[in-house]
Amino acid sequence: MSERPPQSQPYPGRTADMTPEPKDEMRGYTGSGLLAGKRALVTGGDSGIGRAVSVAFAKEGADVALTYLSEDGDARHTAKLVEQEGRRCVTFGGDLAERRHCREVVEHTVRDLGGLDVLVLHHGTQEPVEDLREIDDAQLRRTFDVNVFSLFWVVQAALDHLGEGSSIVVTGSINGLRGNKTLIDYAASKAAAMNLTQSLAQNLMDRGIRVNSVAPGPVWTPLIPATMPEERVESFGQQAPMGRAADPDEIAPSYVFFAAGRTSSYYTGQTLVPAGGEIHPG
Repeated sequence: MSERPPQSQPYPGRTADMTPEPKDEMRGYTGSGLLAGKRALVTGGDSGIGRAVSVAFAKEGADVALTYLSEDGDARHTAKLVEQEGRRCVTFGGDLAERRHCREVVEHTVRDLGGLDVLVLHHGTQEPVEDLREIDDAQLRRTFDVNVFSLFWVVQAALDHLGEGSSIVVTGSINGLRGNKTLIDYAASKAAAMNLTQSLAQNLMDRGIRVNSVAPGPVWTPLIPATMPEERVESFGQQAPMGRAADPDEIAPSYVFFAAGRTSSYYTGQTLVPAGGEIHPG
């Protein structure tokens, strides 16, 4: 029997309203200075995987700027966790579907942290449908504005500040590798994001900037009860070979690996797939 009762909440979701709350504070993680002195921007860093990544980076010695849509409470809590590790944290609320906001968060990160070394593009949106015809123009544009176009806008703004040894990590999805019958536009957008990762890796190689992606399987984050029907929430993740969804704490180390030159200096254009045992060729 699932330990997760049927539940729903308004989009984009709040961690405190989830039952059970996800493990997303990296409590058992010990850093080793892999990101000492680095400045990182984590989009969608307020909760879920983004929170776990922000805290892991702090434990590895990085100062962190994070963006969030509207979840002020989650963002403040994540900032507190980062600061408890002795690192600086600044937060920026707003909609990354707006090109101006994408530019501003980069400019403000550089202003407040003194530079930018690691860029994690983790923000995203999804809205399941049972029938393809339910996807209207507004949903389709919203999905691609948030999940694809904003990646271009943030990277374009960041390139004035990233240099030799910098790292970009893009959040893809298992759905971008094999599709999803109810997350149709989302899966297509994540496939685009992962292809963009490969193209950027080639384009930025001569500048010494590595670009990789993490494509998680099912992860228990606020987006799940905020976007899925209650009955699907109860069984969420059971389709994975391991029979369960991951907690964000289990995914964040993949981002640390790609962010740190000491661990991944010979990796660019690659994808890690923490998906509970689901295997894909290539």
